Amino acid sequence: MNISIESNASTETAVGLLWDWLKSNESGIARAEGLPGSSKAYLLAQIKKKYSGPICVLSSEFNSAETLFGDLKYFERVVKSGTTPGFFPSWEILPYENISPLKETEGERLSVLSHCLEDKDVFLVTPLTAFLQAVVPPKELVSQRFPLAKGDSLEREFLETCLAENGYNRVSIVEVKGDYSVRGDIVDFYMPSEHAPHRIEFFGDEIEAIRQFDGVTQVSTNELESVSLFPVKEICPSEGQAKRAVEKLLARAQSQKADDRHVKETVEQIMQLRMFSGMERYLPFYYEQRSFLMDYLPEGTLLVIDEEDAVLEKMDAFINIAEEEFASGVERGDALPPVEDFFMKRDEFFSRLKDSKILFLNALKMSSEPATFHFNVSLNPPFRGQFENLAEQALSWEGEDRKIITVAPTKGQAKRLQELQDEYRLHYDVDQGVLSMGFEFPEFDTVFVAEHEIFGRGYKAPARRKPKSQSFQRGFKDLKSGDYLVHVDYGIGLYMGTRELTTDFSGGEFLELLFADKERLYVPMEGLGLLQKYVGAGEGTPPLSKLGSVAWKRQTGKVKKALQEMAGDLLKLYAVRELAEGHAYRPNPIPMQEFADSFEYVETDDQLKAIEEIEEDLEKDKPMDRLVCGDVGYGKTEVAMRAAFKVAFEKKQVAVLVPTTLLAQQHYKTFLERFKNVALNIACLSRFVSPKEQKQVLKGLKHGEVDILIGTHRILSKDVQFADLGLVIIDEEQRFGVKHKEKLKQMR
Repeated sequence: MNISIESNASTETAVGLLWDWLKSNESGIARAEGLPGSSKAYLLAQIKKKYSGPICVLSSEFNSAETLFGDLKYFERVVKSGTTPGFFPSWEILPYENISPLKETEGERLSVLSHCLEDKDVFLVTPLTAFLQAVVPPKELVSQRFPLAKGDSLEREFLETCLAENGYNRVSIVEVKGDYSVRGDIVDFYMPSEHAPHRIEFFGDEIEAIRQFDGVTQVSTNELESVSLFPVKEICPSEGQAKRAVEKLLARAQSQKADDRHVKETVEQIMQLRMFSGMERYLPFYYEQRSFLMDYLPEGTLLVIDEEDAVLEKMDAFINIAEEEFASGVERGDALPPVEDFFMKRDEFFSRLKDSKILFLNALKMSSEPATFHFNVSLNPPFRGQFENLAEQALSWEGEDRKIITVAPTKGQAKRLQELQDEYRLHYDVDQGVLSMGFEFPEFDTVFVAEHEIFGRGYKAPARRKPKSQSFQRGFKDLKSGDYLVHVDYGIGLYMGTRELTTDFSGGEFLELLFADKERLYVPMEGLGLLQKYVGAGEGTPPLSKLGSVAWKRQTGKVKKALQEMAGDLLKLYAVRELAEGHAYRPNPIPMQEFADSFEYVETDDQLKAIEEIEEDLEKDKPMDRLVCGDVGYGKTEVAMRAAFKVAFEKKQVAVLVPTTLLAQQHYKTFLERFKNVALNIACLSRFVSPKEQKQVLKGLKHGEVDILIGTHRILSKDVQFADLGLVIIDEEQRFGVKHKEKLKQMR
């Protein structure tokens, strides 16, 4: 629904005084205080509507910046400020870390920087670290950005060259961000900043059509008039930039007494114009001038700082971390740009902003400075899951002539609120949107109530997931020349480093593997899934496999045969299990829903599917045996905790088996936090638990007083006796040996 709110504030109120300050030509610092929760975003939307100039908002942390940005997107629609806010993310890696940011992150950053060059009506939210870190200079980005429009005269070969020089990897079919392909008169490419790839169709040397298409089906979707091509990374060096980078690196190497071998390898990668992992830590070496996000902002930009003390504290802490990481890198023999070349310190920050307007937004009223505007915003009282409490509070708000808006994230939830409102004969607006927290804003005679506040579920932040490409990259973070790798098809090889190669079908960076008889295999980056680190018993070095030999196939054939035999055994086991009877757990939608609602993130589709299927299995009268797979950070633990809750809710015991003591402690803390509002007894067994405490745990376990037990292989000891074991959860099952698994079979 459409909701519009206007401010009728007089010049004597805090709002009116703030408007006067914004309209004045004076630079300097002002403070708006008494703004808890989402009220800051609401005020910012009102400011943008009244103040026609550009605005940049800084928040101390990435998460707080994202939450503020999410609220701002909602209020921009409600207030109708006329400008859609943008988000400039940080790299989300440590300063000088030897890995690259996500391609998606670099794409978003380049897209925002380009927008700042084209449009003076800037409305940005950014974490502080992104503001303090050097970026590609504006003139360099202008030279790398390539606009394409329908009807343009352009040789297809020139576009191919442009894509290659901007870091795109040529493939046969475009499915992954950063790839491009050429098929006759069609050029496809996938920019990291976009949600879908683009297709350029040529007729001779003229662009006939520009479309977006589905990366899975390869079917074109919508047609566009134009598109701007951005580089894949923030560093896509020209020969001149590479030469400059090498000169600066060698100068630093001499002054820092860097490791000659490491410097030589880095120089080789730079001079060959390679896109190598961690190259971003050398960013200041590539460019002649030092630039920041600040240099992209239009003149007269209002800088808004979310929580003054938090930002200033974070500023100093971040620079300290940068200096520590710089010192650590130098100690390892790396030649790095100094901190002052890469980051903006506090003195420079305020020095460069001395002629700007700066507005601090604070939740608490602390300042007595002249230019301080005190607001009287209050957070909503707790409704404790009872709509009656909201109805009662609404009467009080209506008595003060407040406009009340409840906000629900989905159509179904909004409809539910509307029905409850009609039932209680309440007359306030119900809107669909995402709001992290509600509030009462007397200066605007307005109240916002988030749906999750009414029913006590807690705000669910969208889960941030790392793409698999970075999960792999982080897993191989310490990979170095001389390490052994296993190729699925060819066996064990020695990693020799990366090489830049061009073939008839593709080009880019390849991993070089040395096999027996000095034969070499080059694996493209898209083939990384075929490799894994060699993990063998003992400390000896494994023999290298011979390319073209049948030895590796024979060896894997034996494994295949053993697996087939195991599969036969499993079939027999499953046949027996089908005849066996297990405990059928009752459907308990209300308790399960309450436990699910207390989860602080939005579940992914895969999580919901896994949870639903596990619940269905538990409700059958057959024993359950399920494997849940997923990368680190993809929510497997939450799936396990949902199953544990369902079992423990019926007074059956749950055992959570983990391979290491550290992991046991981590899971123990996670379970305690997740089950803090549930009357279940959770215990841990590991070497971190004293003998006295272990005895108490074992006693409680035997008598049914422990509901969930988390531990290492200590759980499999003879003295561990469960009163009524209902579920065994095994984390990283592949790390347990045969004896442990035999014991688990007996427990079943």
